[in-house]
Amino acid sequence: MKLFQIQNWEKLRQLFRWLTPGLGVKRWLGLMLAGITLLGVGLAYLLLDIYRTAPETWWLPGLSYLALRFWPRSIRILIFGGIGVGIVAYGIWGLNRALLRPFLRPGSQVVDELSQYRRRGRGPRIVVIGGGHGLSTLLRGLKEYTRNLTAVVTVADDGGSSGKLRESMGILPPGDIRNCLAALSNDEDLLTQLFQYRFSGSDGLGGHSFGNLFISALSNITGSFEEAIAESGRVLSVHGRVLPSTLHNVRLVADMTLPHSAYEVRVEGESRIPEFEGRVRRVWLEPNDAPAFPPVIRAILAADVIVIGPGSLYTSILPNLLVADLLSAVKASRALKLFVCNIASQIGETDAYSCHDHLSALENHVGEGLIEIVIANDCQEATLPAKTDWVEIGDELSGDRRLYTADLLDRESPWRHDAQQLAQTIMDLYFERTGPME
Repeated sequence: MKLFQIQNWEKLRQLFRWLTPGLGVKRWLGLMLAGITLLGVGLAYLLLDIYRTAPETWWLPGLSYLALRFWPRSIRILIFGGIGVGIVAYGIWGLNRALLRPFLRPGSQVVDELSQYRRRGRGPRIVVIGGGHGLSTLLRGLKEYTRNLTAVVTVADDGGSSGKLRESMGILPPGDIRNCLAALSNDEDLLTQLFQYRFSGSDGLGGHSFGNLFISALSNITGSFEEAIAESGRVLSVHGRVLPSTLHNVRLVADMTLPHSAYEVRVEGESRIPEFEGRVRRVWLEPNDAPAFPPVIRAILAADVIVIGPGSLYTSILPNLLVADLLSAVKASRALKLFVCNIASQIGETDAYSCHDHLSALENHVGEGLIEIVIANDCQEATLPAKTDWVEIGDELSGDRRLYTADLLDRESPWRHDAQQLAQTIMDLYFERTGPME
């Protein structure tokens, strides 16, 4: 009996959740109730007219009995009103289940999905600039808080599957864009796994991912790389947008110093920079006047938060900020500007770099005063892969008021951030500045 009461109470609680503020349901429920009430009043007038004007027949006493005229008026109003509201509410509930159930994930409730959809729709406008697995990890966490997400990724990639497609088909590299679309997908299940599937073997498909081929095919069908990205996002039902920093065919070039030497060597190509034995001194784009993709500029200027990183410092993050128009928009934006430092160094790119080294390299390329808060990991309770080091804070940065540290470690992959913890940290910093979201 007690279990039955608990189950009934839970059903009643679920029903009342439809009245939660912000769902956008009460206004339509009230409108429907008003319409049904007017319809009932009209039907009542019709029955009263029939009752008063019709000759005495056998069914009139029955109608009087059904109308409960032998009870006081107030009791009759309560009974019929309660029954009417109950029937309407049950009908709306059943209609919603019938219409929306095919589109819900197993085990989820319509009211839960609607509540989350509304809450994320009111979330802050966040622009994330970076690339690689670091950016995908961050997006996977942030999509739980807001649907107003824009990921800005570089198109300077020239290695792996992206590089082959760029060379053979003349399209912009889709690799980082594919990873971000998968991370922003509403349901990272079979379809997303298919999008990330990489063919094996030594034939023509070997090394290519299905998502890269899909975006490339859509580029040819639609005649537009940006339209191919948008259509891919619709297929994966993504929360947010993924935009290239520029639509121009740019190439990343670096000046690197040789080990134990003052000689500098110029290295061309994003994929060759980490493979070259040396230390990066500076990087730039060729051509260096490529205009930014206009929707990126609009997103940055309208943003509440701009997050730079995590990701490969020289080959994922800086290639975006080296687009002059994009950097100018970031500087002009009134958004909260955060820099997320990597947890571990990257072999061949940021060996032995501290958090201060990461920030210095960034500011040497884009200028000082851009970053308001530096987010760094302060937990090292795990074992890193060989030749990989922890990114220490650095003595120079330990007293910097911009520094914010937290345990951001992913215990299963300690060289990466924990998606939920990093997203929570960013949201806490934003709410600390603006106040909690209503």
